[in-house]
Amino acid sequence: MTLGQNRWLPHLILLVGVVIFVFPIYLTFIGSTHTAPTIARGDMPLTPGPEIVDNYRQALYSGVGERVRGTPAVMLLRNSMYMALAIVFGKIAISLLSAFAVVFFEFPGRMFFFWMIFITLMLPVEVRMIPTYAVVANLGMVDTFAGLTIPLIASATATLLFRQFFLTIPDELVDAAQIDGAGAMRFFWSVLLPLSRTNIAALFVIMFIYGWNQYLWPLIVTTSRGRETIVIGIVRMIGSGESATDWNMIMAVAMLALVPPVLIIILMQRWFVKGLVDPEK
Repeated sequence: MTLGQNRWLPHLILLVGVVIFVFPIYLTFIGSTHTAPTIARGDMPLTPGPEIVDNYRQALYSGVGERVRGTPAVMLLRNSMYMALAIVFGKIAISLLSAFAVVFFEFPGRMFFFWMIFITLMLPVEVRMIPTYAVVANLGMVDTFAGLTIPLIASATATLLFRQFFLTIPDELVDAAQIDGAGAMRFFWSVLLPLSRTNIAALFVIMFIYGWNQYLWPLIVTTSRGRETIVIGIVRMIGSGESATDWNMIMAVAMLALVPPVLIIILMQRWFVKGLVDPEK
């Protein structure tokens, strides 16, 4: 069997994988277009129902169903967007400056501080959760936007990735910038940042999804509905039993929660792929 005759096999495997991953999302969308009793009875069809407009309007602006009272999805989406963007920009800014200092400056304890940052990768998030909460509580930041985002904006992974990229910058480029009279920050803004744009784009996608999907930390640090994120809002809409849950509302909110990450991936896909395949990034 030649290679050309066997090309259908990888396409078939990819198609099966797409069906496996997409079918639950499709069922969620179908469930968001029907009534809660239809889903509870187990006779939900595989075609969209007539309640699509009412369910999504109700999920977006009221969050109140027949059996449960939740937070409007507009507020949940806004809180999650603020949190995800703050985490993304905070992580990228701190990681860029940290890697820049470690690679291009000579100061006592430089590598010691770098390895201290790197060691934090060995600690699971759950291990740091209790002391982090104690610090946030002592600073009076519980149930605040600052308490929700600041403890998550440092990233050892991003610092390591930027450091490894900065190490590939030729010394001749640094010397040329110094000869032209560029200071440290001018070199950072005019040379390093343009060269790092594909790395930044790739990290933007990864960190945005990381911030958007946060569950444990928002669950611990938020106490009011006004600070709930979309993930927390979905969980708190689930009642104690099947009879106390509006699954159509939950599925509608879940579909709305998919929209921002999917849009980010679609919009940033070109830069993300370019960062993987472009040798002159």
